[in-house]
This record gives sequence, C-alpha cells and structure tokens, in this order.
Amino acid sequence: MNLAEPNLHIVLVRPEIPQNTGSIARLAAAIRARLHLVGPLGFSLKDRYLKRAGLDYWPLVDLCTYEGWGEFTSLHPDSPHAKSKFFSTHGPTSYLNAQYKRGDFLFFGGETKGLGKEFLSERTDRAYRIPIFEAGVRSLNLSNAVSIVVYEALRQTGALSSS
Repeated sequence: MNLAEPNLHIVLVRPEIPQNTGSIARLAAAIRARLHLVGPLGFSLKDRYLKRAGLDYWPLVDLCTYEGWGEFTSLHPDSPHAKSKFFSTHGPTSYLNAQYKRGDFLFFGGETKGLGKEFLSERTDRAYRIPIFEAGVRSLNLSNAVSIVVYEALRQTGALSSS
C-alpha cells in the first residue's frame, strides 16, 4: 500500500462481480486513487476474472480490504462523515452538483443491491446519483459509474490539468 495521500479514495461496499472490481482497480492505479474493498466480497481476491480485468497493473493498485463495514469505520472513523460522498440510483442529487475535494471518499454499493435505501437514509445530504434518462434502465454498470464520478471529481479538483 502506498502511504502517500491519494487523489481520491474509491470505496466499493460488498462488490459482487470480479470483472467490475478488476476494471475499477485498473482505474484506481491509473489515477493514483486508493481502492477500498469492504466485504463481504462476492468473489475471491485470487479470482482469475478479477486479475484479468486488472491486467498487469495490480502492483500499481493501492488496495485496502476490510471484512465488513464495522472494520472499515473503525479504521477510518472520520471518512464516512467529513470527506464522503455516496453514489446510488436512489441519491436525491446529481453527481455533478457534488463539490469534490482531493482525498474524498467515494462510496459505491454492490452490483445488485447498491448501498441500500436504509443505509442512504442516514446520509441523504451526501448521496448522489448519475442521471439515467430511460425509465426501463435500473442502473449503470458499476465500473462505468465509478469512472464517470471519478473523472468529474478529478476535473473539479484540478488533477486533470496537472497530468
């Protein structure tokens, strides 16, 4: 794990599909973000699809894993409050209206259940959504959603102009 402060923290809570997590890991390496995987995971970290999606970039991934939400919050007691943003199809505000800062924690839920309405009900002031125009589409692919949000955060923080 890299001890330097990352541009962003990408937090996946209960991810289920290894290919999505591998793709997000590759993104995290590319932008120097820290990737946090909060279990239980729907796959093994040795899964071949996870490894394949991340290609040969795994040595560049700043990865932290946690058994569950309790372990994450005990190691990062301020992250769910001070510098956190939660993304869900149930978020009341567009991700474009969020004010991103370097070092923010960006939370995304698992592919089939997301973060959950109950979880978000305590965090509505920091809950955001990516607009979907077609009513028949329930959600975006997790790795696509993370990419969309991350690059908006990088744009707002000025990180893109320094690359």
